[in-house]
Amino acid sequence: MIAIINNEYKTDLSKPLDISIPLTNNEQNPIAWYQNTPEIAPVTMGDWIGKVSEGKSSTNFNNIFFNPHAHGTHTECLGHITRDFYSINQCLKQFFFTAELISVEPKAVGEDLVITKEQIEIALGENFQESIIIRTLPNPETKKHLNYSNTNPPYLEEAAAIFIREKGIQHLLIDLPSVDREHDEGKLLAHKAFWNVKDVNDVSEDARFDCTITEMIYVNEDIKDGSYILNLQFASFENDASPSKPILYKIE
Repeated sequence: MIAIINNEYKTDLSKPLDISIPLTNNEQNPIAWYQNTPEIAPVTMGDWIGKVSEGKSSTNFNNIFFNPHAHGTHTECLGHITRDFYSINQCLKQFFFTAELISVEPKAVGEDLVITKEQIEIALGENFQESIIIRTLPNPETKKHLNYSNTNPPYLEEAAAIFIREKGIQHLLIDLPSVDREHDEGKLLAHKAFWNVKDVNDVSEDARFDCTITEMIYVNEDIKDGSYILNLQFASFENDASPSKPILYKIE
């Protein structure tokens, strides 16, 4: 049994549903924001190579170069858009939440594909949880390997982000590189609406410091829409964002 906000839920922790995309150093890794592929390579010092198979090291000893926003599943706090520094490691102190998974097919609006407030409202019904997980349709596995740069991916309209905030949903997870339009002149309307950030240079006390956005997830077809327990795991980086591993558990 797991108790969340005085409610008890029965789940099987031996049956995790991983909705993260692993980070790799090849073309299979998803990419956004005009970056190259991540780098995972052994340390070299003179003729010594930190790789057991090379015969000169007793350990594998790799350097890793990546960007959390561009190279896979990541969780970010409002420090992503503010002048002052805020760290995901300081903002998120709890890791188990109730969650509602919904599937939505973005609507064509001019040259864009947009997830609207109406779609979110209909898909959620009265099932408001601490977290919302948005799976966009169609949902091919190729999403896990896309280069999103300069493709104008779907995004969340500002009104939808406001609706999510006003319903008290604290954590937003989506299978896109951003909740905002790729080229939006720096407006970041959905980010600002969700975190209730009115001025990035002077963040007010009513901003949502403990709320997070997780982008570039992937939810397999065999995971059905509905209510789950979410374990939102991330690496302890003192940074606005960290690579993360959101895990779902069925509620029995």
